[in-house]
Amino acid sequence: MALSLHSPSSLLTPIQPSNPSSLTLLNCQYSPLTKPTNHITYNDAAVLSNPSPSKKWRVGVSFFPAFLKKGKDAKALKEELLDAIAPLDRGADATLEDQQRVDQIASELEAVNSIKEPLKSDLLNGKWELIYTTSQSILQTQRPKFLRSIANYQAINVDILRAQNMESFPFFNQVTADLTPLTAKKVAVKFDSFKILGLIPIKAPGRARGELEITYLDEELRVSRGDKGNLFILKMIDPSYRVPV
Repeated sequence: MALSLHSPSSLLTPIQPSNPSSLTLLNCQYSPLTKPTNHITYNDAAVLSNPSPSKKWRVGVSFFPAFLKKGKDAKALKEELLDAIAPLDRGADATLEDQQRVDQIASELEAVNSIKEPLKSDLLNGKWELIYTTSQSILQTQRPKFLRSIANYQAINVDILRAQNMESFPFFNQVTADLTPLTAKKVAVKFDSFKILGLIPIKAPGRARGELEITYLDEELRVSRGDKGNLFILKMIDPSYRVPV
């Protein structure tokens, strides 16, 4: 879910307000050595006692079922995810294939999430930097690169149920919001105030709302999904940061 200033200050996506700034696992299949009879023949016994090199290979792999293969842990998946998004300019340079690959790795990471109730976790508190998103309004891909914000941040404090989105140079736009828990990992977001150029306050329209689900959380990385289908990946940069009330 992203806020839409038509700028990346929106990591929580509501219904878009007007622009205030003019604003395959390796799969070894079982290959039986014996014929489909109810007994072992002389020739079968000879093969089993002295198999050819190819049959030895088949014997070696046939008796290891897929459930014995260990899946990737969170650390390995995080490294794979960070490697995948590193060359994508926060998603602005991502092709459809890139987006699909990142989404697949993110889904695998979400599946091993150990924080089942992120809205009750102190790990959520603080200032996060956006390192990847599929939201084109946040990435501002319709603008020339020199008019796109260099960085985007989101802060959350679950104790006061407040959130803040911020963008850096050249516009420094900000927006704050109230959060209402819907589940242990999903919130409704109601934006209340924009700041244009970080200085000029504008009251948010009533339609500036959305939802955000935290699907993976640890002390370093957060994965979230918005109600418009966008994916957000953020890294923690300041756990002590407090959202303005």
